[in-house]
Amino acid sequence: MRGAGESLKTAVREDSVNIIVNYALHLVAAGLLLFVFFLVYTWAMPFKEITLIRQGNVAAALTLGGALIGFSMTVASGLVHTDALGSFVGWSAAAAVIQLLTYVFVSRLLHMSKQQIEGNNIAFGVLMASISISVGAVSAGGLS
Repeated sequence: MRGAGESLKTAVREDSVNIIVNYALHLVAAGLLLFVFFLVYTWAMPFKEITLIRQGNVAAALTLGGALIGFSMTVASGLVHTDALGSFVGWSAAAAVIQLLTYVFVSRLLHMSKQQIEGNNIAFGVLMASISISVGAVSAGGLS
């Protein structure tokens, strides 16, 4: 028969393994969510951001970078504030939709986003990045 000390050690080891597995699952899910967001966002844009970035277009890099930062803020908040993997993925998916809708709304409001980004208007890129980061911060705060 095991003593109370041995049972406690076994329980601690099992908890440690569960914590590590849960961490790994959430980390892999977060990485996949960022990757999928990157693919969907660059596919949905009316211009070829990656091509523009490879050509040295700073405005395109700022716009994409801001969207990634804004999205990752909500992903990070989801990691902190949700225990269940399903809830985390659900909130992250909602954040992705919010980021995409933000771009659609702002680009329609400003009427000339495509031309400004393709023309490498850095000020416009900073504005778009700032809006994406701001929306991401508010979205992340909503999870707390």
